[in-house]
Amino acid sequence: MAAPLAYALIATDLDGTLLRGDDTLSDRSLAALRRVAAAGARHLVVTGRPAPRVRPLLDDLGSRGLAVCGQGAQLYDAGADRLLWSVTLDRELAETALGKIEAEVGQVYAAVDQDGVDGLTLIEPGYLMPHPTLPAVRVERRDDLWAEPISKVLLRHPALADDELACTARSVVGSLASVTMSGPGTVELQPLGITKATGLALAARHLGLTPADTIAFGDMPNDIPMFDWAAHGVAMANAHPELKAVADEVTTSNEDDGIAVVLERLLVDAGF
Repeated sequence: MAAPLAYALIATDLDGTLLRGDDTLSDRSLAALRRVAAAGARHLVVTGRPAPRVRPLLDDLGSRGLAVCGQGAQLYDAGADRLLWSVTLDRELAETALGKIEAEVGQVYAAVDQDGVDGLTLIEPGYLMPHPTLPAVRVERRDDLWAEPISKVLLRHPALADDELACTARSVVGSLASVTMSGPGTVELQPLGITKATGLALAARHLGLTPADTIAFGDMPNDIPMFDWAAHGVAMANAHPELKAVADEVTTSNEDDGIAVVLERLLVDAGF
C-alpha cells in the first residue's frame, strides 16, 4: 500500500520554473502534476502574474481551485473566477516612489497591473514587456497608469542591470512599497509587506494545510519568502544565485522539467 506523499501542497512559480521559455507547459510536467494530484496532493500556482494573466494557464492545467497571483497580493478562485482577497498599491505612494527612484537613476519605464479579475496591464511609452506573449495596453503618458486601482508597478531601466535597479529602489523607496525582482527585466513595486509567502499562507489556511505540508519551487529572489515559509524549497538550475543560496535543493532547469524530476522522485518514495 502506498504511503502519503511527503508534501500535501505543491507550490510552484510559473515563469522560469513550471513554464518553459516559450510560456508552455511540457507533457512531462503536466503528467507529474496529475500524478501527485491523484496521490492526494494539491497543486498551487504562486506567481507574480496578475489573475487575468494566469486564468488561461489554469485552464491548461485543468485547475479550478485557488491560485496566488500578483506576488501574493491576490488570492484567486479559478472555479468561481473571483478574487477571494486582494491588496492594492496606493497610487499616490507608487508615483512618489517612482519619483524617488528616478531621482537616483534617471528615467525608468513603468507598467502597472490593474486590480481585479479583468484588470489590464498598462505600459507607458518606452516600456518593453519582458514576456511578449502577455497582453498589454500601451497608454500615452504616465499619468494614465493611475486611472484605476493597481496591484503593482513594473519597472525597467534602459541601462542598469536588474540587480542594481532593485538595490537602488530598495534604498530609496523606504516604507512606500516593497521592492522585488521576479524575472529578467522585471523589478516591481508592490504593497508594503506583501510577498508570495503572504498569499501562500492564506491559501494554505483555506486548504487546511501548513508550512510543514508544503514544498515550493521557484527561480527568482521574489520566491525567497515562499522558500522561508515552506518546509522545503527547490530552486531551478536556472535560478538566481540569491534563491539558490537559500534553497534546500537545486533541481534541473525549467527547460529540463525540473519540477517533474522532483515530483517523480516523491512519487517513487511514496510507492506510487
